[in-house]
Amino acid sequence: MYITRNSIVKTISKNGLKLAKKSAIALCALGLFYLSSCRSQPQSAPTEIETPVSVRELKPTGSISKFYPTSGNATPTASVTLNSEMAGLYKLQINPRTGRPYRLNDAVRKGDVIVRLEDKEFENNQRIETLKLQLENAEQDQIVQKELLELGGATPAQVRNTEVTIINTRNSLENAMISLGRMEVKAPFDGYIVALPHYTPDVRVANNQPMVSIMNYNNLILEVNFPESTIGLIQVNQPVHITHSVGLPNDTLRGVISELSPSISSETRTYMGRILIDNRDLKLRPGMFVKADVILDKSSDVIVIPKNLVLSARNRKYVYVVERNLAVTRTVITGIEDEDNVEIVDGLYENDNLIVRGFETLRENSRVRVLR
Repeated sequence: MYITRNSIVKTISKNGLKLAKKSAIALCALGLFYLSSCRSQPQSAPTEIETPVSVRELKPTGSISKFYPTSGNATPTASVTLNSEMAGLYKLQINPRTGRPYRLNDAVRKGDVIVRLEDKEFENNQRIETLKLQLENAEQDQIVQKELLELGGATPAQVRNTEVTIINTRNSLENAMISLGRMEVKAPFDGYIVALPHYTPDVRVANNQPMVSIMNYNNLILEVNFPESTIGLIQVNQPVHITHSVGLPNDTLRGVISELSPSISSETRTYMGRILIDNRDLKLRPGMFVKADVILDKSSDVIVIPKNLVLSARNRKYVYVVERNLAVTRTVITGIEDEDNVEIVDGLYENDNLIVRGFETLRENSRVRVLR
C-alpha cells in the first residue's frame, strides 16, 4: 500500500482531535466533581472567643471606714524619776512578787519600797520611840485631868494644857516619821521599772542621786497636730486605730480622741489633739513611733469591693458583671474609700456576679467563660 504524505497528516489530525475531545471531557468531569465536593462540605460560621474571667457573688456584709491618718511618738500616761532625798547606805529591796531584788521591767505597785537608805545616826536623832511614849503619857494625863475636873480636883485650863501637849507631841512624831520616810524610795503609782541605776550595796549614796524611773504605759498618750480643715470632722471620744510597723505587724490597737485644743496656730494652721491609746497588753512601748487613723466615717453591712475593679471613662465609674455569659457594664456610685477598698452606694446589688479577674480587656457584651 502506498502511503502518501497527505494521508499521514489526515490520520494524525483525526487522532489528535479525538484525543483533544477526550481531554476536554475529562477536565469537565473533574471540574464538576470538585464543585460537587465543595457544595457537599458544610460551611463553618465565624465564632467569638470567650474570655476567661473570675467572679465574686456580692453580699452586703462588708464594712469600711474613712480615716484621717496621723502619727507621732507614744508617751506614757504616768512617768517619774525618783532621786534620793537623804544620804545613806544603799539597800535595793526584794520584790515580793518575784522573791528577788527589783530589776528592770519589774511591775511595781503604788507604795512599794524599791530602795531603802540607812543612816543609824539620823534614825536615832528622830527619837521615834521616845515620841511615841511621850504621846501615850500625854493621852493618859489628859484622861486623869478630865476625871479630876469632874470631881473638882482640876481646872479647865489644866485639861486644855494636856490637849496642847498631845497635839505638839503628835506633830513631832509625824514630822519624825516623815523624815524617816525620806530614807525610802517608794513607787508613787502602779507601773514598771524602766531605769534602775546600779549602786554597790551598802555603799553610801549622796542626797539627790537618781534611784529609779517608773512608767505606767497600760495607757499611752499620742500628741498630734490636726489641720484646720478637720475642724468639725474630729471630735472628742472619736475612735482611732493604732498601728506600728515593727511592734504591731498584724495587730491594731484601739484609741480615742481624749482632748482637743480650741486654739489654731497662726503659723501652722493646726490645732493640738491628744489620743489615748489602750495598751493593756503592753504591745507598744513608750517612745515608739506609731501611726494613728482617726475614724471620720464608717459604714457596715454594705457592698465593699476592691478599688482597682472600678473603671472610669468620661466622668463615669463602672464595673463589669456577668449576665447570660456576657460581660455587662454597670455604672456605680461610690461612697467611703480606704486605701484598698471602696463602698458601692448604688449600681451593684446582692447576688450580682462581679468580675474580679480578667476584666481588663473586656468590652460591653463580650462573651465570657467563668472559671470555677
